[in-house]
Amino acid sequence: MAGRSARLVWENEVGGLTFEVGGPPGRCFVKWAPTTSGIDLREEAVRLEWTVAFSPVPRVLDQGTDDAGSWIVTSALPGENAVSKRWRAQPGRAVTGIGRGLRALYDALPVRSCPFRWSAADRVEDAQRRAVAGRLDFAQWHEVHRRLSVERALQVVAEAPPVDQLVVCHGDACAPNTLLGEDGRCSGHVDFGSLGVGDRWADLAVATWSTEWNYGPGWEDTLLTAYGVDP
Repeated sequence: MAGRSARLVWENEVGGLTFEVGGPPGRCFVKWAPTTSGIDLREEAVRLEWTVAFSPVPRVLDQGTDDAGSWIVTSALPGENAVSKRWRAQPGRAVTGIGRGLRALYDALPVRSCPFRWSAADRVEDAQRRAVAGRLDFAQWHEVHRRLSVERALQVVAEAPPVDQLVVCHGDACAPNTLLGEDGRCSGHVDFGSLGVGDRWADLAVATWSTEWNYGPGWEDTLLTAYGVDP
């Protein structure tokens, strides 16, 4: 990496950073998560290494950890993320690309051989453990959820609906994690730290909600139509 240009392209809410390094050929991305974030990027690396055999995702080039945090270095994919300036100006095409891209991802990833889980039951159990340890801070939640106490939130999520269809979920299907090519079609996905088998609506709920954050209200049905499912 020495001597190559680096550009910050993403910063998440827990202090994680993603840098674009160099240009073609050999352009790559370095993703770093501080220890305080609670994220271990080794988990994402192992999921990427499994997923790359089935669907367009970044290839892991290097990874590591130290006392400050963890990092992975990945190859670049074609296209740009679905919330770039260009695609925010074309929300209909972007949302359609996201919906079709999620459908293609689920069709490609084999549920039976996936070694990772992301069921509602598993996630609720994890949330309960973190609550007991004092690691759930509702002040960091989305504003529409801050009216809930931790106790009430745990009650709500414990009442999960029956599973509709099991797929290998992305785990964070918000709009920025879909890449779109020049033609508006999905050219790949990024950010697989939570990938695992779960109900498809766990992803689709986040994906539809994300359309409002990134493109404004009214795009949920467009995404679901592109995916091929009724609300």
